[in-house]
Amino acid sequence: MRQKYTAVVKKDGNWYMAWIKEVPGATTQARTFDELRENLLDALSLMLEENQRLAAMKKSYQVNRNALRISMPESVEA
Repeated sequence: MRQKYTAVVKKDGNWYMAWIKEVPGATTQARTFDELRENLLDALSLMLEENQRLAAMKKSYQVNRNALRISMPESVEA
């Protein structure tokens, strides 16, 4: 199955910067567009692998869920 991702590319002086909108942390920079594309694919791959690893770890966590009630102080007028 192939996924589609949105790459945002910005040029600043002699540098290109890019990130994947759907995957926080998948960011990179490079001096050429070709290098940027290669770097961005690597960054995306690494972030997806890490997200899978973290998701697998979370499955083993025991989670306790409890209701929590918080009273907020009334606002103080000046």
